[in-house]
Amino acid sequence: QVQLVESGGGLVQAGGSLRLSCAASGRTFSSWSMGWFRQAPGKEREFVAAIRWSGDSTYYADSVKGRFTISRDNAKNTVYLQMNSLKPEDTAVYYCAARVDGVINYSRARRPNAYDYWGQGTQVTVSS
Repeated sequence: QVQLVESGGGLVQAGGSLRLSCAASGRTFSSWSMGWFRQAPGKEREFVAAIRWSGDSTYYADSVKGRFTISRDNAKNTVYLQMNSLKPEDTAVYYCAARVDGVINYSRARRPNAYDYWGQGTQVTVSS
């Protein structure tokens, strides 16, 4: 049974930073590609960032490129999203997702239906 649990969300002022974590259960985490998505009220879920199972490839939405960094620690079964220079428009519920066959490229990484498992989400609120 795969479980993904996000943490690290909260309220921060514009220009501030947060680091989200996603802890995964499952013996084969190191073979999963992982993604972060977000969903603001009244909007569709949108791609934020993804990382290949090996950690050697990362993908970002244009809106967060240069500000957010995705990383993983396979020894801890955890994927991270470091968010810097936060803006009010980054306010959303952030979800992590897992693709267990690990096969991912930029096109596939951006599609929610490319992922097999999802966490429950963590709220990020950026005040102006």
